[in-house]
Amino acid sequence: MTTFSTSARKKTHLVSGTVLGTFILCHFFNHSLGLISIDAMEAGRRTFNLLWHSVPGTILLYGALLLHFMMALDSLYRRQTLRMPAREALKIVFGLSLPFVLMAHVVAARVEPIFSGIEATYPEILRTLWSSSINTTRQTAALLLAWSHGCLGAWFWMRGRPWFPRYEILLYTIALLVPIFALLGFVNGARSLERVYAEHGGYGDTAYVGHNPRVDMALMEDIRLALYAGFGGLIAGTFALRALPKRGRIRVRYPDGRVAAVSLGFSVLEASRAAGIPHVSVCGGRGRCSTCRVRVIQGLDGQPEPEAAERATLTRIGAPDNVRLACQFRPVHSVTVVPILDTDSLGIKKQLAQQNGEGRERRIAVLFCDLRDFTRIAEHKLPFDTVFLLNRYFEMVGEAVESSGGVIDKFIGDGALAIFGLKTPFHEACLQSLAAAVRLSNGIQALNQTFDGELEQPLRLAIGLHAGPAIIGEMGYGRATSLTAVGDTINTASRLEGLAKEHDAELAVSVELVRRAGLDLEGNMRLDIGLRGRQATLETWILGSATQLSDVLPAAS
Repeated sequence: MTTFSTSARKKTHLVSGTVLGTFILCHFFNHSLGLISIDAMEAGRRTFNLLWHSVPGTILLYGALLLHFMMALDSLYRRQTLRMPAREALKIVFGLSLPFVLMAHVVAARVEPIFSGIEATYPEILRTLWSSSINTTRQTAALLLAWSHGCLGAWFWMRGRPWFPRYEILLYTIALLVPIFALLGFVNGARSLERVYAEHGGYGDTAYVGHNPRVDMALMEDIRLALYAGFGGLIAGTFALRALPKRGRIRVRYPDGRVAAVSLGFSVLEASRAAGIPHVSVCGGRGRCSTCRVRVIQGLDGQPEPEAAERATLTRIGAPDNVRLACQFRPVHSVTVVPILDTDSLGIKKQLAQQNGEGRERRIAVLFCDLRDFTRIAEHKLPFDTVFLLNRYFEMVGEAVESSGGVIDKFIGDGALAIFGLKTPFHEACLQSLAAAVRLSNGIQALNQTFDGELEQPLRLAIGLHAGPAIIGEMGYGRATSLTAVGDTINTASRLEGLAKEHDAELAVSVELVRRAGLDLEGNMRLDIGLRGRQATLETWILGSATQLSDVLPAAS
């Protein structure tokens, strides 16, 4: 029942937020029509009102507004600690501020027409808003707050989705341009209205006469104050309920002797934060990673079983029964836990607060390459000559990767790891990695020609290519911190590079990557290989030379 109720709350919050976001987007688009003319704004208003001012539309809009606000208060009440990341705090503050900056506009645009029977038009509303600097400032603040709250909510929901990296730049661009065009439309419409009134003394057949004489303005003011008081009372009541002593206290003990005494309902992660005890949680406590996991060494009996999301993550990492996710585990009696990944062992300091500090999942193409038998070659060369040769080789690899659209993740001995798809779609990343393999093959041949006569045997490459999901994030310590990738996709590419060596070939590439690139390598050797930790086999193409890809790659590659 708990699982269902938690899931239902999240879905209700998401659906109501989506309805409100759709309304805001329509409203902002209507504002932006002011860049064309007042007539365009008014035509847009009539069109959108067919939906939002209809009985079903009104019920949908204000039902979503009430539900979203109540769910926000419910979430605030259930939150065991107010310690949270700044972005999450801003989302809550913006959301709770919205009713107070929007109330005057809502009363003027929706309540007054109910009493007067006359629908408010864009000319009348713009004239009212533009006639007072207070009204103009309030409207601008409301516009920015509403959009910022919606964007933050959407970002929290989208950031862990596998498709988000592909559309990230587009979404950020939309998030920036929509309020800019809405504000410009609002300003341009109001200024053009001033010119119309100055020249003609009215707008069309309707002259502006100030407030509607059919409306009791004192009553409107009472309604505004009542709504302010109602929303303010709900917020104050929520904080008052939070301050009431809660029944039941438990203790979460840590290996260094520290103890967090918290109320029932706290998760272990929330207990750590409430007590000021550092606790790693890369995904922010949403159960989307396992970095917060703890080993329960005392008090596990009688605790709630893992819910579906936690169980799936624990199963994926092969965790034993006494390991739980701290962000999902809510003890019903005192426990002793040991965080498995502590901040010192991970080197996670303040840099995790930087933009790229948190890991995020992306679908990428990965290239592993390595010089074959280089140790034997280096044995017959002077150390400085070996360094010179390696630097020329590294330069060739870097140029091949970067000219294909990828980035060098790291050099490992005489090997290299390259990533494709950090800023390009998955399909293009796969093509880029194949093009890089061709350039590497051509580059090693050019090096052999350059050092002809100096090497006892020519330089030979082994290349492994695979594509799939990986976690991209800042890893390391201090100045050694860099953007890198981890996951099964990286391990598989490394395994394929070794497979190329086993078959005395230059390239081993997964069939999945070739398929994603939209290519066909029929006629080459194809193997089904087993990978450690996987039941299914991996279909792989084996090519004696990566230059064979030149026949199937698009010319632009």
